[in-house]
Amino acid sequence: MRDFPSCFGENGIQVAESSSSSGEPITTNRISQNLVSCVYHCRMRNFSYFIITLTWTKSLMGQNLSIEIDDSNHQCLCKLDIKPWLFSKRRGFRNLEIGSISISVHYDLSYAKFDSFSPEPIEGFYFAIAINQELILILGDMEKEVHKKIDANHAPNAVFVSKRAHIFGKKAYSTKAQFYGKGQIHDITIECDTNTMTINDSYLLIRIDGNPVMQVKCLKWKFRGNYTILVDGLPVEVYWDVHSWLFEKFMGNAVFLFQTCLSAEKLWGSEDPSCLKSMGKDRQHSQTLGFSLVLCAWKNE
Repeated sequence: MRDFPSCFGENGIQVAESSSSSGEPITTNRISQNLVSCVYHCRMRNFSYFIITLTWTKSLMGQNLSIEIDDSNHQCLCKLDIKPWLFSKRRGFRNLEIGSISISVHYDLSYAKFDSFSPEPIEGFYFAIAINQELILILGDMEKEVHKKIDANHAPNAVFVSKRAHIFGKKAYSTKAQFYGKGQIHDITIECDTNTMTINDSYLLIRIDGNPVMQVKCLKWKFRGNYTILVDGLPVEVYWDVHSWLFEKFMGNAVFLFQTCLSAEKLWGSEDPSCLKSMGKDRQHSQTLGFSLVLCAWKNE
């Protein structure tokens, strides 16, 4: 799977408009030590919609938040780069005028709390975007603070479409996921041992909230595959591809995809898991296919 983009600028906030003379924003493709990319489908009251992608990264340089806003034609309106851990940039706002569209971004990460394995905040923060003075996205547990800054008569109509993350470990890899709407946030742990000498000892084990939901034995024979599990009564397809770990000279990343199922045909049908590495990219803007979680797992040697 191709690396996720991460933007690094000299200033706390950097903007690159799609209408710039070069036509291409300045980005640096690299693998961050921790990276989480979340995609939201945000619909306005006039039924137009926007796709908002937030990419949280953490590296030796510090923490960073990249924002991309696309219109309904999937054309990039703007990109912003926020480094909230530099100087006084933990709290702020930015107003942009792009043609006839007014965009306001408000955030406060001063007291944000994080899990040890993720750059994405879990509490003590807010992040909000308003377009043409209509609040379309709000994240965090400090909504009251947002409403003090933005006069919103309606709750945002935003759908969490997909999450992509780079995760690191030796045999265990952890992340969190919310598979639908305002559903429960679950802890996902993937345990995988591919370093054994015998075929029968290699295995893959997936736990949801500490409970085993899927196990694959003889992984060197079953390095690609798919299986269906139930989460909150909802069928979720799990695809895995650990071929790189097992057979490539220069070890790359294993890929895992969790995709919510919406039909019986989808539930009982089969797909070629060899296309796994393109699924997250192709589905990230699709609301009709439910929620997808793509994990790129890297081994710490």
